Amino acid sequence: MTRVAGRFVRSEPRRAAGQFVEGLLSGVERKTCWSLAEQAGHADPQAMQRLLRTAVWDVDAVRDDVRSWLVEQLGHPDAVLATDETGFLKKGVCSVGVQRQYTGTAGRVENSQLGVFLAYVTPHGRALIDRRLYLPEATWCAQPERLTAAGVPEQIGFATKPALARQMIAAAIEAGVPFGWVTGDEVYGADPGLRGDLEQRQIGYVLAVGCDRRVAVNDGRTLIRVDDLAERIPTREWQQHSCGPGAKGPRDYLWPWITTATNPGEHRWLLIRRNRTTGELAFYLCWSPHPVPLHTLVRVAGSRWSIEELFQTGKGQVGLDHYQARGWTGWHRFITLAMLALAVLTILAAIAQQPDADMEIIALTVAEIRRLLNALVLTVTLPLEHILHWSIWRRTSQARARRSHYQRRQAK
Repeated sequence: MTRVAGRFVRSEPRRAAGQFVEGLLSGVERKTCWSLAEQAGHADPQAMQRLLRTAVWDVDAVRDDVRSWLVEQLGHPDAVLATDETGFLKKGVCSVGVQRQYTGTAGRVENSQLGVFLAYVTPHGRALIDRRLYLPEATWCAQPERLTAAGVPEQIGFATKPALARQMIAAAIEAGVPFGWVTGDEVYGADPGLRGDLEQRQIGYVLAVGCDRRVAVNDGRTLIRVDDLAERIPTREWQQHSCGPGAKGPRDYLWPWITTATNPGEHRWLLIRRNRTTGELAFYLCWSPHPVPLHTLVRVAGSRWSIEELFQTGKGQVGLDHYQARGWTGWHRFITLAMLALAVLTILAAIAQQPDADMEIIALTVAEIRRLLNALVLTVTLPLEHILHWSIWRRTSQARARRSHYQRRQAK
């Protein structure tokens, strides 16, 4: 918290932010302003709510501080920037950016918000370093009154998910983040603007595409679907490579790669992944400013799973999806403080890593670091009077909300 202290104008929100992050790291089941205020010893949640709504502090500068800290601890020239979106399930229509839309969180169309994130993946660890809230075009960006009510700044307009990813990648480059590659799923691989931007910046990429993508082969003028191309590849050309360790062991797949460059001196490939058990295929468009071996492209392709694992860790360990803020400012402030809490765990885990000389015990995980942090540092015993005070406060507030709800229904 000392690193970000200068981003807060007054001492009260600075102190509340530190308590907020401690609460996110704590064993509190739901990381809401109510529960975090109780954990911090406050008499009510007002200080925590002010921190997210009206207190004066620079949330983007805090995000930049988190990114700088992570680069100091984890930075590597061959790091991969992985971009992806995750859903936050919501009720009602007032939360900024909410609408019925597909989210992988639920695996179906649900009332939700979508956040596009950028992860920094290195041999030393991985963490989230940037975030953007996706605003649907028709239901939000085309309705200025909704944007105003949610506190969206006037300069914010509609941007596709790949466009948001381009903004975050550009910000990382401007900040001097060391990395060599970018990866993402089909949403990002299908965007020619993102691919062209990376090529212009001389940044290699391994981006997933759909099975109906057509690529140039032979004379450069013949276009063929990638799934049809996969069927023509001889068995001997499928090479087994691991794209990294998984929860159940090495993630071994079969991989061929096909040169698709149409101009001399270009380094452009189609990479195909086949599951050895199910035969399921995945396809990637790859580009590099210089020649690289197959195992490098496989490593980058495997890095994409890191951001999905980070979403799972962030939601499970620091309450990335526990917020109840409806407005633009509240969303960005909560998410940024959750990213800071996750960075604490990531860096502690990286510092604690030891060579795997003893196969009888695994290295400290982020989840185990959090358990130890709570057991040895953060756990406090709250007075009985404080616990009972919050029980009364919660039940009183819930009764007030119930009366208000009944009155609204009776008035209809």
